[in-house]
Amino acid sequence: MKKVLLAAVITGLLAGGLATQANVTTPDERGFISASASANKEIASDVAEISIEVQTFDTKSMQKATQENKQISDQVYAAMKSMINTANGDFVKTADFNATPIYNYSNNKRNFDKYQVSNSIIVRTKNIKDVGAIIDKALSLGATNINNLNFTVSNYDAECDELLAKATQKAKAQADVIARSVSSSVAGIKSISGSCSNTNSSARVHYNLLEAKASNAMGAADMATPIESGTVKIYANINASFYVK
Repeated sequence: MKKVLLAAVITGLLAGGLATQANVTTPDERGFISASASANKEIASDVAEISIEVQTFDTKSMQKATQENKQISDQVYAAMKSMINTANGDFVKTADFNATPIYNYSNNKRNFDKYQVSNSIIVRTKNIKDVGAIIDKALSLGATNINNLNFTVSNYDAECDELLAKATQKAKAQADVIARSVSSSVAGIKSISGSCSNTNSSARVHYNLLEAKASNAMGAADMATPIESGTVKIYANINASFYVK
């Protein structure tokens, strides 16, 4: 009986050892080639996002500053909604609302100055030609600042996908050339990653907006805010490694 048990134990150990050995993997020692490539495209902007701010102040009452802000903001909201096309994906929304006391400091002492209420409104529209009129209308109704103005493209994802495909083809072509130069050939993908980025014309818009404010200050009140949407440049980058044989 002891011999039978001993034989069973030895058989089990051998089986376990074989199973363990079967699960051991060896690192892939195949050679590979790394390649990077990019593609880009310049596209006319067809979407604008305008950040409009309404600020109100009162030295005695936060409630009065809030009520005044609501009155102006309601007028701005109504006007903005009438100037966009929601069926085309345009919208108006609140980005931020803040009400806070403002203090100044003198001789290391904090002194109350006034109450400030701020309401930030985002207007998104595909009617690029109306952006100047939208800004003018908001300011005429009491909006105090145009904090930001960005131009983008509505089909960004589709354009990014197309550029990623082109960049990938370039990377593969580079790997083929390198492989052939050493009498090898590409035999599959080891790893690949890609990303898209873009630039827009915000800086140019801010410059024009400052020009418009300067012109109005000199008496050109009937002059529309000059806006040039410009173009958006989209970049795609691919980093890939290909096995060779």
